[in-house]
Amino acid sequence: MSDPVSRLRRLDTCAVSDALDKLGLGGAVTGIERMSTEARIAGPVRTVKLDRAEGRGPSTRHLCTAVVEAAAEGDVIVVEQRTGLDAASWGGTLSLGAQLKGVAGVVVEGPARDIDESRELGFPVFARSHTARTARGRVVEVASGEPIQVGDVRVAPGDYVVADGTAVAFVARADIDRVLEVAEGVAARERAMGEALRAGRPMSDVMGARYEQMLEKD
Repeated sequence: MSDPVSRLRRLDTCAVSDALDKLGLGGAVTGIERMSTEARIAGPVRTVKLDRAEGRGPSTRHLCTAVVEAAAEGDVIVVEQRTGLDAASWGGTLSLGAQLKGVAGVVVEGPARDIDESRELGFPVFARSHTARTARGRVVEVASGEPIQVGDVRVAPGDYVVADGTAVAFVARADIDRVLEVAEGVAARERAMGEALRAGRPMSDVMGARYEQMLEKD
């Protein structure tokens, strides 16, 4: 079959979330908003963790620059900034640098800024919130390429993510094949339901017992 990223790009977060539910897996995260484009993004994950600057010496490297430089085309950068501070974890110059590297987009568990700039670039930014407040003196990078936390999901480098206007869904690398298989089945059944509705079948027939049982665990 085709590679996992190509298959994941054809699915939305709802189908992937349904597959995760059916398989008894976590991974769907709500509350992270699509900020800068109308694009759906999907790809392998590159991780960054930020923390409070207080108590740490001054950094000689701007946050997230290392992950942008290390990223491959099609990667999705995922940033953890769970300090509670109103301090940007991503900005416009980072969006430009990531775009030039071919990065598919960024997902920020925390605030991002320069949203208008990212929108003008056409670079997809998904974030928990937005702010004008700089990271300088507030947060610093403490890890890159290490496991992080997004919502209640542990995310490791090399895992997969899909993000759209509904939510963000992560899939562990070890689970990607079985999640894709189930999600593709969910998407196919929902397309068939839409075709049945357009053909004039009653809504109650289309969304009957078979729909309610669709995600029962085997």
